[in-house]
Amino acid sequence: MAVPSVFFSYSHADEALRDQLEKQLSILKRQGVITTWHDRKIDAGGRLHGEIDRHINLDAVILLLVSADFISSEYCYDIEMSRALEREAAGEAIVIPIILRACDWQNAPFGHLRATPRDGKPVTQWPDRDQAFLQVVQDIRQAVSRISSPSPAPAARSPVLKPPSAVRDTPVAAVRSSNLRLAKTFTQREKDAFLEDTFGYIARFFENSLAELTSRNPGFEGAYRRIDANRFFATIYKHGKDVAKATVFVGGSFGSNGIGYASGHMNSDSSFNEHLRVDADEHALFLKSMGMSIYSGQRESKLTQEGAAELYWGILIKPLQGNG
Repeated sequence: MAVPSVFFSYSHADEALRDQLEKQLSILKRQGVITTWHDRKIDAGGRLHGEIDRHINLDAVILLLVSADFISSEYCYDIEMSRALEREAAGEAIVIPIILRACDWQNAPFGHLRATPRDGKPVTQWPDRDQAFLQVVQDIRQAVSRISSPSPAPAARSPVLKPPSAVRDTPVAAVRSSNLRLAKTFTQREKDAFLEDTFGYIARFFENSLAELTSRNPGFEGAYRRIDANRFFATIYKHGKDVAKATVFVGGSFGSNGIGYASGHMNSDSSFNEHLRVDADEHALFLKSMGMSIYSGQRESKLTQEGAAELYWGILIKPLQGNG
């Protein structure tokens, strides 16, 4: 039996997360359980859409890497996802939604499918991202096992009615509560890793947002510059003149357990316009704003990585969006 091929349907804004998932799938590939394919595997000179069409129409498992960027992509949503669901409905492929970042995926056409990680909690909201991807890999392994070990067709025979006692003894699906979360204490190592991961997420968020702003707004140009592992500059130009500048950095006068935002380009951590610190409750790590910016209004909120990135991006772009 041929090794099932797994197709990644994703937005290029989520390429880094797709790479992390593919690394986690390495054991399945080494064991010969699956092969994987995505558009970055098209060789130079290859027909882009022709190769994608071939795989979306033939591969046994289709992964929908879901985020707001995936849903807003006409190609991902209208073409790849639509074809994937057609094949799923016809029993030709298994479609697995993988929720990468928070978005309104439950109301999408694939909302009826069981999503992963558990309970559809976005990968980026897990304190340990590797644990989230481990659940994804386990779900993919389970799905592929249904392809590799199909149930044998029953032999034709006359129907036999079971006696009432046999009906009563037939096993039924276990029922249980979904309220199974227990309190957890997070170590400083986990908090530090979450801080580092969040800064990397915000950096990618700004880089991609500046590029998209440039493509959508004639006369405006966004520029991203990574200074070092703990700092980057963001600049927006209008007809060549810088009209918005920001520095985002790890640390600050409140210690290293946070990420600061400063208007302008600064190599010092001594002053900032907003600061986010890592905090935790009994269940998850999150970020808390000091509420220093007039644009934030988020002081009491438990911010996800995406929420933190949107907060800082909003501070940068708000003055360019008119009154209000």
